[in-house]
Amino acid sequence: MAQKLIIDADPGIGDAVAIALALSDPELDVVGVTACAGRIAGPVATRNAQAIVEELDPPKWPRLGASSGPAVSESIDYRATAVTAIDLNGENGLGDCLLRVAEMHHIRDSAKVLVELVRNSPDEITILTLGPLTNVDMACELDPEFFGRIKGLFCLGGSVDRGGDVTAAAELNMFADPQAARNVLRSPAPKTLIPLEAAKKAVLTFDVFDRIFESATGPLKDLLSRLLPFALRAHHQHLGLEGFPLNEVTALCTLTTPRLFQTKRMAVDVETSGELTRGMTVFDRRGTPQWQTNIDVVRDVDAQGVLDYMHGIVRRSAG
Repeated sequence: MAQKLIIDADPGIGDAVAIALALSDPELDVVGVTACAGRIAGPVATRNAQAIVEELDPPKWPRLGASSGPAVSESIDYRATAVTAIDLNGENGLGDCLLRVAEMHHIRDSAKVLVELVRNSPDEITILTLGPLTNVDMACELDPEFFGRIKGLFCLGGSVDRGGDVTAAAELNMFADPQAARNVLRSPAPKTLIPLEAAKKAVLTFDVFDRIFESATGPLKDLLSRLLPFALRAHHQHLGLEGFPLNEVTALCTLTTPRLFQTKRMAVDVETSGELTRGMTVFDRRGTPQWQTNIDVVRDVDAQGVLDYMHGIVRRSAG
């Protein structure tokens, strides 16, 4: 039986690729795609999530959740930042890929969609968060039993050893809403964290891109072929990288292909108010830990396995 999954995301090219792969994976039943504000504003994230689903037109459409929050860039002083989310993802979050969408009717807030779906299928749904944890935290406020009803929670974000990406100390998803991150990561839900240093190990290069898509056909290939070239060019131009780190695809693989990962049980908290450390994920790694372990953290990744997963889904979707 396919694994029921909700993806909470702020698409973003990386998020869009992960959502598209999940919708095309026959082992997954994507019952919901909920938008959150993060690297892009909530209304743009909502439109992008809807556009991805409409472009692929899967046999079973997921429930869509909407967001109205601001982009995290509004709270970042980019004067001291060389590269912005817009540089790497384009003005609309999807590079130069312009996707048409139909006007949504009966729009439902993402947190309410999360609560409804989990309540209707208790102990069956896994949640994958690719953006800030605002929606998951709000869902728990709406339903105090929410965490007790989910099968598992996989969160892309934070850092153990690397430091941050949006500030010296903080990764964007944690920085965007540190209080929500603290509430969720300290919750009793079964949780796995995919931090920066693990998420960035699988990299899509120009050569790998050509190999994956050279003989593929179909809607998935068409969509990814419109999204990924922008990301490859932007990472080369703005970061000097000869490839696009597949953070979000790696996060997806933690639940689809767990054999590719090594995890460690750790104790985590999130700094909510530090002038220089807001959003920093803090782990108790003292010789004699004082905090109780509360999360599984991905510490190593079979990067080639992540690329193989992506290749396999693209090839299978071609029929």
